[in-house]
Amino acid sequence: MRGKHFGILLGITALVVGGLAACGKTTTSNKTGLAADQEVKLSTKSEVTTLDVSKAADSTSLTQLYHTQEGLYRLGKNEKLINAMATKTTVSNNGKTYVFNLRHDNKWNDGKTVTAKDYVYSWQRTVNPKTAAEYAYLMAGIQNYSQVQSGKLAPSQLGVKALGKYKLQVTLSKPVAYFKLLLAFPTFFPQEQSIVDKYGKDYGHSSDQTAYDGPFVMTKWQGTNQNWQLVKNTKFWDKKKITLKKMNFQVVADPSTGLNLYQQKKLDATTLDGTQVANLKNNKDMKTFVGGSTYYMQMNQKRIKALRNLKVRQALSMAINKQQLAKSVLRDGSKAPLGFVSQNLTQNPKTKADFAKDAYVKSGVTYDLKQAKQLMKAGLKASGTKELHLTLMADDTSVTKTVAQYIQADLEKLPNVKVTLSTLPYKTRLSRSNSGNFDLVLSNWGADFADPINFLSLMSTGNTNNNGGFSDAQYDNYVKKSENQDANKPTARYNDLVNAEKRLMTQQGVIPLYQPATVEMWNAKVSGYVWNPAGMSRGYQWMAVQK
Repeated sequence: MRGKHFGILLGITALVVGGLAACGKTTTSNKTGLAADQEVKLSTKSEVTTLDVSKAADSTSLTQLYHTQEGLYRLGKNEKLINAMATKTTVSNNGKTYVFNLRHDNKWNDGKTVTAKDYVYSWQRTVNPKTAAEYAYLMAGIQNYSQVQSGKLAPSQLGVKALGKYKLQVTLSKPVAYFKLLLAFPTFFPQEQSIVDKYGKDYGHSSDQTAYDGPFVMTKWQGTNQNWQLVKNTKFWDKKKITLKKMNFQVVADPSTGLNLYQQKKLDATTLDGTQVANLKNNKDMKTFVGGSTYYMQMNQKRIKALRNLKVRQALSMAINKQQLAKSVLRDGSKAPLGFVSQNLTQNPKTKADFAKDAYVKSGVTYDLKQAKQLMKAGLKASGTKELHLTLMADDTSVTKTVAQYIQADLEKLPNVKVTLSTLPYKTRLSRSNSGNFDLVLSNWGADFADPINFLSLMSTGNTNNNGGFSDAQYDNYVKKSENQDANKPTARYNDLVNAEKRLMTQQGVIPLYQPATVEMWNAKVSGYVWNPAGMSRGYQWMAVQK
């Protein structure tokens, strides 16, 4: 997901709230040593925009949906799938038909039972082009998706149907290896049609105009206010395992304000910036989480002839000291990248090694100024270019400006290279990126689900996020194999994706710069914390406050 979905491009990858042991599993913290007041005080960096499952696309809204809704699965530690509404899943041998048996005991907050029809309605509504759902593309693997999106077929023709009150069938157009992971994402949550119909265009625009089937119900949100509450849902099927009774949220955009509120015990958790991390590095309350996103630089090969030369692209990458950028400039726990696909995202199905380590290509991310200078001289000569004048475009946030200035200084150490900075408001920068109106641009991507394809598909020929126009037939072939003939073969598919990442880095199709970190101050009395790097925080899994 782009930066606007994932939060901000300042080395922060998610919101304050995180997860705990999955609901439905008993932990010691649920039994003893609990505080009488089971209430926590949390913050977000921006307002909620909508509670409409079909339309939510920003990190704050998606996080609230994780708190208040229950899908087929949830994600536990290390992105492990845990049954939620689904009690049993059957998958056909060809990997194209899924049948989900649903629990009978979950209810909407108005007391109506959650059924398979609620999923059918929700998914059809999301794919309906009239809804204009930003995340509808996540359903692209479902049968007839493209025809429905284009208006050639009615939404009722989408490959999803109820086989009874508590049985859901989904038919895919081809096997999708990561399909189950998608089902834990809010876009795939159910919706209560009677509530959507009742409120129409106002559905999801306030806490009272929304239906809830998850552990918490949202209150005191009128659509624009910066404070709201989540209270325990008495209709939730697993309510006995949810010890926490209330979460008080407030918008705190400034890290200094957040830290002051934390120190005054007015917040139980707050996100830190780089300066705060450096000053508090020995504080026992500080926790750092890395994974799930990559900050990178795209090079416009369509616009700049010299950038079509491999040696020029390699020179630009090798001139940037990524270790120093992470440790000395950002200072917030961010790490130098191993490649385009982030660390801590997914593992080798056989060896359990981190994908980023399996696909590591040293030359794609290393710092070697001496070699970079040699490569640039050779590359410029081969492309018939005497001097390379480039404009580096970036967002106008303070940290991003600092990163851009650092990169500018490193690149200008190369012979005959001049770099000018252009820092713009996010929406302007994004618009120019999408239209190819740049030389170099700083971008960010955060995973929507824990699979390398979520990154690697971006750089395929013609992908709308491939703004620099990188195109390589061998790379495209690896990606296509992973999604077609090897889609139902886990090991072969994994190897396809490893080869794709290696090819991308060997050809320097993109320059990874760093892996952003989430660094927080966290009140240890708020019990248990599990970090899920892909996607948003699973805040509803907070379960207890210790004495």
